[in-house]
Amino acid sequence: MRDHTPDFKIQNLSARNRELVSETVRTLLARLAEDKQLTSDSLLEFWVEVPGVKRPRGTYRGGYLMPDSFIAITDYFQAEQWPFVPAKPYCDIDCAWTELFDELFFQIEIFTSQADSPKGITLEIWTGHRNRPEGEWVYAVDRMIELV
Repeated sequence: MRDHTPDFKIQNLSARNRELVSETVRTLLARLAEDKQLTSDSLLEFWVEVPGVKRPRGTYRGGYLMPDSFIAITDYFQAEQWPFVPAKPYCDIDCAWTELFDELFFQIEIFTSQADSPKGITLEIWTGHRNRPEGEWVYAVDRMIELV
């Protein structure tokens, strides 16, 4: 059987890029929670654009854009809570944030590994929840950042 695993080497995000992503995500999630829109199906989604690498954006059956990846926010924080309260497996809020960012950084590093340098890579991050099964956003906030 042929191995179809892509041959790539993960490049760790720099401290500055981790800081940019962290600040952006904290801002988006705070807005989501402050607006009382943090629900059990809230997602943190992202799309990565690597200069010179053409990838078509996929769509779900309903026709809405498919992210590169997503994280279920309530895996880390309790729904409908502000200020944030950690989800059950986490002993405190700092541990929940650490775990969320470890997962997010790893996923971003997979998609940015195609480039020799992070310079010029744009990361579109959004959070909110969708109307099911149609998939249209009921509530969403987004930001685009450029890695340095």
